[in-house]
Amino acid sequence: MGKRSRTASAASRKTYAVDCEWTPADLAALKGLLEAEAALPADAPRALLSIRLSVLTEDTTSPVRQELDLRREALHKGFRVVGIASDLNVSATKVPPWKRKELGSWLNDRAPEFDVLMFWKLDRFIRRLSDLNVMIDWALKYGKNLISINDVIDLSTVIGKIMVALLGGIAEIEAANTSTRVASLWDYAKTQSEWLVGKPTYGYETGEDEDGNVVLYIGAAQHKALHWCRRMARRGVSATRMVKVLKRSGLMSQGLTTSTLLSRLRNPGLMGYRVEVETKGQARRSKLVLDQNGKPIRVAEGIFTEEQFNQLQADLDKRSKNQPARQPGGATKYLGVLICADCATNMTVKKTTNPSGKYEYLRCQGCKSGGLGAPNPEVVYAKLAMDALSVMGDEPMQLREYARGAEVRAQVAQLEESISYYMRELEPGGRYTKTRFTREQAEATLDKLITDLGEIDPETTQDRWINVGNGKTFRQHWQEGGIDAMAQDLLRIGVKCEVTRIKIPGQRAPEVKLKLKIPNDFRDRLVIKEDDFAPKL
Repeated sequence: MGKRSRTASAASRKTYAVDCEWTPADLAALKGLLEAEAALPADAPRALLSIRLSVLTEDTTSPVRQELDLRREALHKGFRVVGIASDLNVSATKVPPWKRKELGSWLNDRAPEFDVLMFWKLDRFIRRLSDLNVMIDWALKYGKNLISINDVIDLSTVIGKIMVALLGGIAEIEAANTSTRVASLWDYAKTQSEWLVGKPTYGYETGEDEDGNVVLYIGAAQHKALHWCRRMARRGVSATRMVKVLKRSGLMSQGLTTSTLLSRLRNPGLMGYRVEVETKGQARRSKLVLDQNGKPIRVAEGIFTEEQFNQLQADLDKRSKNQPARQPGGATKYLGVLICADCATNMTVKKTTNPSGKYEYLRCQGCKSGGLGAPNPEVVYAKLAMDALSVMGDEPMQLREYARGAEVRAQVAQLEESISYYMRELEPGGRYTKTRFTREQAEATLDKLITDLGEIDPETTQDRWINVGNGKTFRQHWQEGGIDAMAQDLLRIGVKCEVTRIKIPGQRAPEVKLKLKIPNDFRDRLVIKEDDFAPKL
């Protein structure tokens, strides 16, 4: 039976580029819009255009159409386009605006650069009513407007706000209906022996038979790799060793990890049965889907026989270790800050128990056997804290706040208007030239107005971020919050502490040296940025 591939490999797929979708007519229209936009006054409201699609293919032209339509509407309203946030292949149901790569960057860090956020249609922008409420609160807080060119949305009016909430509710209902239909399809597909939808178990590929039906085929390279792993497991070879050989041979990708390999080898779908993923805590395991008679549903020829699969599980179990339960909150303090100087991986705490008692030491992820064990992690933590305090402890705590320039702009406009008035009336024939007293008074007033105008910092007329101190230093903050507060700040600003372990002859414990690596712009990074989109407790 022949097969025709239904999916291209990841390597053969072309990366989508918006530039490739512009036709000569589109480019001509864009040129005309840009030329017309250049004629707008310098103080024209600034518009950010948001473009989004859930599903993107090489035939997609919607991003271009959205951008041109948005540019036309912006020009019609007298807005100057200052940026385009293009998030393609992004679901509005799963990813809210502030978490999208492009739009999220504008919302979180570049709010002073635009006045209006425009989108093609509400469901192109948002799908959940709760997300919409968050965006409305954000827009009102920062003085922004939300405009949809295909919906009646305008936050500057009460009716506009009501319409936003109404349309958002409809969008959420539509998204829920879509979710229900998809869930129903999955529930139906799981009961069928034919392959309808979904990602197949590793080792299988989708294709079409001669009748055009979707079927699963065993991949030759995957079959070879999986059976090699089965034979190595019989010999007692560890999964870690298998990963190194598989990556070196090219049979599996360079991103392969031990946990991923074990997950693949323990998947009962390798026997040709339908499976589903079951999540317990942080663990994800594949389990068989049973039919109405309680029997597994076969969807393809098995890569392993049932006997081979069961023997493989027994061989893997022989090498498995019962790991102790993780300590709540994590056993390793400064995780992500402490790194090995040799392999650059995170240092973690390893706990063992022997007849002498409990024993803790720091180890890394990349060196053989975790490298030389560094006992007394608390001593390492204390040294790290002292080094961090000596460099950053006296830095003042600052919070980034949003400052609007509208009030100052209005003050500047009023001063300029007053100055123009007095200058005009001091000209020959003006009302202040009739007597010496009125001239002197008017000139004194004019000098005062000019001085006031000159004292205004032009930067304050623009919306901007400013840093406001709270009267504390980071030393005080870390003393109050303890190790957790310091660890969070060090990780936030990108501080790394390299741990070097040196073997000392005749001594079991190595000598431990620390080297603190602090970014040059650490002062800017120390500024605390309020998360406007954090869940409200």
